[in-house]
Amino acid sequence: MKRLLMLLTLLSLAVSAEAAVKTKVIEYRQGDTVLEGYLAWDDTRSAKRPGILVVHEWTGINSHIRQRTEMLAKLGYVAFAADIYGKGVRPAAQADAAATAGIYKSDRALMRARARAGLEELRKQKFVDQQRLAAIGFCFGGTTVLELARDGADVKGVVSFHGGLSTPTPQDATRIKGKVLALHGADDPFVKADEVAAFQDEMRKATVDWQLIGYGNAVHSFTNRAAGTDNSKGAAYNEKADKRSWEAMKAFFAEIFK
Repeated sequence: MKRLLMLLTLLSLAVSAEAAVKTKVIEYRQGDTVLEGYLAWDDTRSAKRPGILVVHEWTGINSHIRQRTEMLAKLGYVAFAADIYGKGVRPAAQADAAATAGIYKSDRALMRARARAGLEELRKQKFVDQQRLAAIGFCFGGTTVLELARDGADVKGVVSFHGGLSTPTPQDATRIKGKVLALHGADDPFVKADEVAAFQDEMRKATVDWQLIGYGNAVHSFTNRAAGTDNSKGAAYNEKADKRSWEAMKAFFAEIFK
């Protein structure tokens, strides 16, 4: 009987913990474009808390991004997955995703404007401490949050997970206000050594407080299980790199929000 009661208690606690995280789809705008983001927060807490902007991969807001947004909420943050592409624009095929992402990679002003719109929507949320904001991004999103920082956004820090590190305007790094953490697959064929070196040089010249961590045997998309595990394809999930990079992000947040 005692064992049964203990199991029921544990089950009840697990259900309660899960139920504490609330999610909501939010429609907002950047100019005339309708965007659709995804908000997650712990509903059992009433105090203001740091807000984290999450920026998606080249396929748009998907299950991986929603999961990461909810994971951040479980850590005690208010997390908002911004929509860079626009409501209903969720390219599934790689060619379509590459073409859609290419629009923003070739127009960094538009990329920054969409990221800023997401950040402003995050600021509006009831439980967000507007003085403690950060942004994270995955792949395309990693590139985007670095551009957000280069645009002088008022955030404590940004974290890029296997994102592109290059920019057409490296001089804008002097506008970065917060700290920068780049989490990089050391064997990523899409972000080559010269791009990594250029990023490091950019950060040094701008005297940014930055870190770059390279994960051995990891390629592009190392946090996304949907990428498979075949490194030869250039994009693959790596469990060790995934866990280590998430812990690095948590330590980074502990530092910037202390």
